[in-house]
Amino acid sequence: MDAHTAATRYLGPTGLDPIMNRILNLVPKLGISVAGSRLLAVRGRKTGEWRTTLVNLLTTPDGTRYLVAPRGHTQWVRNLRVAGTGELRLGRKSETFTAVELADADKIPVLRAYLERWGWEVGKFFEGVTKDATDAELAEIAPGFPVFALA
Repeated sequence: MDAHTAATRYLGPTGLDPIMNRILNLVPKLGISVAGSRLLAVRGRKTGEWRTTLVNLLTTPDGTRYLVAPRGHTQWVRNLRVAGTGELRLGRKSETFTAVELADADKIPVLRAYLERWGWEVGKFFEGVTKDATDAELAEIAPGFPVFALA
């Protein structure tokens, strides 16, 4: 994957994905977290309106929290880059955060941890790369997978 392709990589929903996404977005609204899921809310970069999507919140053993975009440079990624802040929602609870995007070289351990936790769910977006990939393989795909550290 060349640098330009990686910087614009986006895998949009196909087949039943849009319907399933709508259904699954209801789960955190009801206050139910499935394997760490949350509803991410970010202000739109053009409209300023809240936009929401289901995300997997990764918390590492040291307590650092990350959002990984397995589909690539999605609208929520673009909005978060501009806004710099957002909310994680679960039921009636809402937590405001600031986000810092990681450099590609810093993504390797986060991508591995993400794949260890949710590879069963998001593996299809990683096109054959698994938690057992070498650091070099993860470094090669890193530009196509935005990662944000939350504070």
